[in-house]
Amino acid sequence: MIRTDALDRLPVRTAVPALRQALDDRGVAVLCAPPGTGKTTLVPLVLAGLVGGGPARRVVVAEPRRIAARAAARRMAWLLGEQTGRRVGFTVRGERVVGRDTVVEVVTTGVLLQRLQRDQELAGVDAVIIDECHERHLDADTVAAFLLDVREAIRPDLRLVAASATTDAQGWARLLGDAPVVEAQGVSHPVEVVWAPPVRPVRPPHGMRVDPALLTHVASVVRRALAERDGDVLCFLPGVGEIGRVAGQLAGVPAEVLQVHGRAPAAVQDAVLAGSPEGRRVVLATSVAESSLTVPGVRVVVDSGLAREPRTDHARGLSALTTVRASQAAGRQRAGRAGREAPGAVYRCWEQGEDGRLARFPSPEIKVADLTAFALQAACWGDPDASGLALLDPPPAGAMGAARETLTAVGAVDADGRVTDRGVRMSRLGLHPRLARALLDGAAEVGGRRAAEVVALLSEEPPREYGDDLAAALRTARRGADGYAARWRQEVRRLSAVEGSGEASGRGGSDDAAVGLVAALAFPERVARARGEGAFLMASGTGAELRDGSRLRSAPWLAVAVADRPAHAASARVRLAAVIDEDTARLAAGHLRFSGETVHWVDGDVVARSVERLGAVELSVRALKQPRPELVRAALVDGLGRDGLGLLRWTRETGQLRERLAFLHRELGTPWPDVSDGALLARTEEWLEPELSRARRRSDLARIDAGQALRRLLPWATGEAARLDELAPERIEVPSGSRIRVEYGGEQPVLAVKLQELFGLTETPRLAGVPVLVHLLSPAGRPAAVTADLASFWRDGYRAVRAELRGRYPRHPWPEDPTTVEATRYTSARLRRE
Repeated sequence: MIRTDALDRLPVRTAVPALRQALDDRGVAVLCAPPGTGKTTLVPLVLAGLVGGGPARRVVVAEPRRIAARAAARRMAWLLGEQTGRRVGFTVRGERVVGRDTVVEVVTTGVLLQRLQRDQELAGVDAVIIDECHERHLDADTVAAFLLDVREAIRPDLRLVAASATTDAQGWARLLGDAPVVEAQGVSHPVEVVWAPPVRPVRPPHGMRVDPALLTHVASVVRRALAERDGDVLCFLPGVGEIGRVAGQLAGVPAEVLQVHGRAPAAVQDAVLAGSPEGRRVVLATSVAESSLTVPGVRVVVDSGLAREPRTDHARGLSALTTVRASQAAGRQRAGRAGREAPGAVYRCWEQGEDGRLARFPSPEIKVADLTAFALQAACWGDPDASGLALLDPPPAGAMGAARETLTAVGAVDADGRVTDRGVRMSRLGLHPRLARALLDGAAEVGGRRAAEVVALLSEEPPREYGDDLAAALRTARRGADGYAARWRQEVRRLSAVEGSGEASGRGGSDDAAVGLVAALAFPERVARARGEGAFLMASGTGAELRDGSRLRSAPWLAVAVADRPAHAASARVRLAAVIDEDTARLAAGHLRFSGETVHWVDGDVVARSVERLGAVELSVRALKQPRPELVRAALVDGLGRDGLGLLRWTRETGQLRERLAFLHRELGTPWPDVSDGALLARTEEWLEPELSRARRRSDLARIDAGQALRRLLPWATGEAARLDELAPERIEVPSGSRIRVEYGGEQPVLAVKLQELFGLTETPRLAGVPVLVHLLSPAGRPAAVTADLASFWRDGYRAVRAELRGRYPRHPWPEDPTTVEATRYTSARLRRE
């Protein structure tokens, strides 16, 4: 029996007529409705014709998370008075509950992506709702882009609704071709904000790590909230590990403590979402409860202020979650949970002053996540660079380039980025392409079942208590009875069944060898060879270290599955790895193998060797007596770039020649050459040959006359080279007859000369049109004045200098009018004798 009363209480019902009209007129719409209004449960039933009297249609609802997909299907089935699997069903990875009468199917966006790749028409589907699109999950963005392609090319009749829990929907409306925006008002009660920061500072999150002191504080705030407020408490924490630790610190509170997250058993999820008429509850939840789920009975929210967002995990080569400060938008969503049914309160575990500095919205996944799986989906869709996809944000070029490199290395795309048959098969496994490669290639080597077991371990990192030995973790999972082991076994069954991988028998061998090979196939850049004392070097060039006491410390080679690098640390810390041998490393990382001559500038000189290596790991090395000349030349140029052109022979005159040329290039430009380091290194063929090609080591560079080499760059062909001494002379003759050196190292040429030697000179010398900066010196050679306008100095400045220095240097001439007397370098007495 349909629960009409419950349906009538859903606020979104007031927006249903406008939504129907928008879909009838345009076929697309954006639905904005706050959490708890029924957009996820009533709207699909209406569009399917199951309630409200509309025509019968088949509707697919795409949810970002498995827990949300199951919960939405169960709620809709309950509203119809049925069990899931009849007219409402769901499909998530590894679980499908549908029947022949199912007309509303709730799926994850990942499942819908797979379905679109197999059947672009979505035969038999009349409408698709992309729920929680404001969260900007990469799969949701990709699904929307593919569906818009389908509508434009082959299914203009396919109805499409983007459903958002916020009013920031204009971007989606533009993406859907100026689709109508339909808004539903929620029932919202006032929520009091209580600022509850820790008494002492806590360390900021790093990677997946959260300061235990913050978790202790969150637990104390939950206890405070229970004492100060009525109703159930909903506490937001970033992940499963943090939920478990806080739950352990809440032992003895006068309430039932429940944990809700994507890995929680279905019975626990059902209990949380059903509410409890007896006693109080504390629900510890991840961000899944921000908008995807409605938890009844909540009057108080405790917000840790943390969330998990995807980032490229360079430690694993996969997209992984990292702990970040929750955005302002997430904070509003979380606080709103306390005011769904009655006035409530939110306890925020940070300073009020910090709130305005938080990011306004979560980062779109496409901007921050590893794009390897996305790039494979785009290639399978026929758009390898995703340039033709309708996306709210374009994928970053660097991330797409890195994704293309990975896909090429595992054979998923060809050199032009087009998907291969192998790539199509990999895309259908529901795995990251790295793990898909490990499953397919590993099955042929160790058997499908064992390959599936190892890949399942790599898909979801085992608990820390399983240890750092991947082979030992496999044995623990096989005999384990905990929640992780149950999920692992379910994933093993799924992977063993897909694409017939479980049928491959492989070559046998020990479990330890099989684990190592499959892990190395997944992460070939992280095969690592020992270099003593628990330290290893990975093929990627990164150092890696094992913890003290690890049983892996004596291994000659490792396949590193999980590692992290603490801030400011030189090496990564190995958290999960398997023992392998050199043959396994060669097999898995064959595409990284290099064999040949290497000639490099190392520690200040040329080092020539014959090398075989896997990435940065050298397998064999011997000195090379006769390296190829072009390699030696390249190493010498690299050395000049690293250690500077000072490796050549420079005299004072050569240095001044370079400064003169730099001055002319700056003031006159072409044809006077640029003699900066970068320009000279780019033109070594023009000024350092043939000496550079004859050099073999550092000492040979020191014999190259830099001055003679620099003169090769002068503009001889145009005849301008002959004007060098005219435009930028090395010395200038002053009125006294002295020839004074000009310094060209500053912005203007500088002439440092004794004041008496310039008597009678009223015009400042100019070089290449630039006035010389004259440093006027006392008879003792000390600075007395600086001017670029001698006439002005004689008129305005000389009198003060004369008054100050006349008494100090009485033997030298100090005429009242220096412009009318003869310049001299001598004392007054000598002038009289002459």
